[in-house]
Amino acid sequence: MQAKTIFERLKNGEIISPTDNEAYKMREASFVTKKLLVKMNNASNPVEIRKFLSQITETEIDESVTVFTPLHINYGKHIKIGKNVFINFDSVFLDLGGITIEDNVLIAPKVSLLTEGHPTSIEDRHSLIPKPIYIKKNAWIGANSTILSGVTIGENAVVAAGAVVSEDVPDNTIVGGIPAKFIKNIKP
Repeated sequence: MQAKTIFERLKNGEIISPTDNEAYKMREASFVTKKLLVKMNNASNPVEIRKFLSQITETEIDESVTVFTPLHINYGKHIKIGKNVFINFDSVFLDLGGITIEDNVLIAPKVSLLTEGHPTSIEDRHSLIPKPIYIKKNAWIGANSTILSGVTIGENAVVAAGAVVSEDVPDNTIVGGIPAKFIKNIKP
């Protein structure tokens, strides 16, 4: 049986210690992604932007996807983006834990999708705890909001601007605030 890479272990939710023998590979991979991001973030042609994003994610980004750069990504290969997705300026995707964005999702400016956390104990704080983020169909993530690791945003849900989402958001609801709380239901 072949040993799993650190990236497979991260995708599977394994906590990674800073003393892990492969921990250095995370930084190396981030700098490879950074080189492509510099090119992508300096491009103005939407086709070229999608081409670079396809290279970063190692997936085919559909022609219906629009990305307004800059976009900041630390790894990229754990990001899956559906069709007809709009990602606005200055968003941050920390994807070592996995980010899935389904079809017809709107992501406003300055949204942070953070799949990585750390233990609160001082002695373990430099360990990395990866948990995936799922954003389901037709969701709208408002400007300057933060989605934390392990959160699923439900189908048709709206996250109000400035919200910090630390718990799952049900389908057809609006949440807002810090921490995000239920505001109201939406008729599907």
